[in-house]
Amino acid sequence: MFEGITFANPENFWWLLSLPVVVFFHFYKRTQGQATLKMSSLRFAKKNAVIAQLRPVLLLSRLLALALVVTAMARPQTVDVSTRTITNKGIDILMAIDVSSSMLAQDLKPNRLQALKRVATTFVNNRPSDRIGLVIYAGESYTKTPITSDKNIVVSNLNSIRFEGIIEDGTAIGMGLATAVNRLKDSKATSKIIILLTDGVNNTGFIDPRIAAELAVEYGIKTYTIGLGSNGNARAPVGILPNGKFQYGMTKVEIDEALLKDIAKLTGGLYFRATDNKKLEQIYEEINKLEKTEIEEFKYYNYEEKFRPLVLLAIGLLFVEWLLRNTLFKSFI
Repeated sequence: MFEGITFANPENFWWLLSLPVVVFFHFYKRTQGQATLKMSSLRFAKKNAVIAQLRPVLLLSRLLALALVVTAMARPQTVDVSTRTITNKGIDILMAIDVSSSMLAQDLKPNRLQALKRVATTFVNNRPSDRIGLVIYAGESYTKTPITSDKNIVVSNLNSIRFEGIIEDGTAIGMGLATAVNRLKDSKATSKIIILLTDGVNNTGFIDPRIAAELAVEYGIKTYTIGLGSNGNARAPVGILPNGKFQYGMTKVEIDEALLKDIAKLTGGLYFRATDNKKLEQIYEEINKLEKTEIEEFKYYNYEEKFRPLVLLAIGLLFVEWLLRNTLFKSFI
């Protein structure tokens, strides 16, 4: 019955403290106004004893009416809240992911590529108001997912990334960045972001990474770069066995950090180094905090006042008291 009821003026409940005062004056007045009546017979009094015992009903009716009036003064009401959300600053994000064979290195668990996919999936799910796309590159690059607001498609395509020799092996950082820029250059979003991840050095491709970075600057695209790989050596593919599986061996981790720092600085972004799974998670969390989408939320409140029934009930009780006082209890008051 009272679920969802709030009070607009709860301070008026202090008036309930006046009820004991009303009770006090009621009994004080009765004591002062009593008279002594001597009768030769009590038969008349006995006949009306039952009615006289019900006289406190008058006081209870008045007190209840006063309590209802005080509750009505506190303005009980229900509130229906509706919300409308408007995105004021949309962000288009393009993730350019290195899928060269070295991404199967096992310094991150279970390997670099799987660790990245898990963390990147969380990042995508945490950006409900933004559009996201995927570019993958090795010796060459292509768009895996155009910019879209459908996160299910992005996550599905992200999880489907495999190294299967579909594209030429190698690390063409310049081509990966250029493809990402090409996908974002016509975007009408207020903010355009590239997250470029690699675990190696630029060793192939016909586009210089710094030229691609200058293109990003021209189109107002900020680039965050991530170097993925532990310090020192890592167990990574070094060849292919006769059965088609990779042969693993310890290889030196080589990341062109100077290049990645230059790209980030030139485009207004930041460079990060992920040496383990935890650090990779922290990097994506940091980027998520740095690039906030401005969302304006409008709340509409519809108040429904509930004091009217209380006032009507109080008036009814006062009327009943007046009626009883002037009819049934008239001879006892």
